[in-house]
Amino acid sequence: MAKMQANQMRAGMVIEFEGQRYTILKQNIMIPGKGNAIIQVDMRNIKSGAKKDQRWRTADVVERLTTEDKEFTYSYADGDNLVLMDPESFEQTMVPKDILGDRLPFLQENMTVNVKLIEGEPVSMDLPETVVLEIIEADPVVKGQTASSSYKPAVLSNGVKTMVPPFITAGEKIVVKTEDASYYERFKG
Repeated sequence: MAKMQANQMRAGMVIEFEGQRYTILKQNIMIPGKGNAIIQVDMRNIKSGAKKDQRWRTADVVERLTTEDKEFTYSYADGDNLVLMDPESFEQTMVPKDILGDRLPFLQENMTVNVKLIEGEPVSMDLPETVVLEIIEADPVVKGQTASSSYKPAVLSNGVKTMVPPFITAGEKIVVKTEDASYYERFKG
């Protein structure tokens, strides 16, 4: 176990809190008008599967658990579970869908995923940093809008909404960051 400051928590990390193990699903830093930043964390109890919202101050210290990383290939979804295959032994492993939290729509067939294990038990899963998705809907650019002005809303082929530069149109493929569904670049495939 290693101690770390609360603001270092990221999705996919595993921590021990009040004697229980949790996987971090999402972390937001909130800065109130006065006072210190608060870290709002959505996490999932590894044993019970129950979700919990927890807040920490930046300076709070949390226990990060040491995990073993293993690569798997994602095969298919089965009810509430994801079926992963060990590329070496071809054995299948089931993990609950909600292990990915908001990142679930970015999971694609045959994708190589990194699973964190504690004592052989899957506790968390990381996706590749980026995926290529098609834009199925994009707002037209408003006349008079300059190229440097803000991004416009768009919908990806996995149903997730994102913001894209004005020059991106429906039907184009783009590279998206799986962590927060943000636009990375136009796909050059």
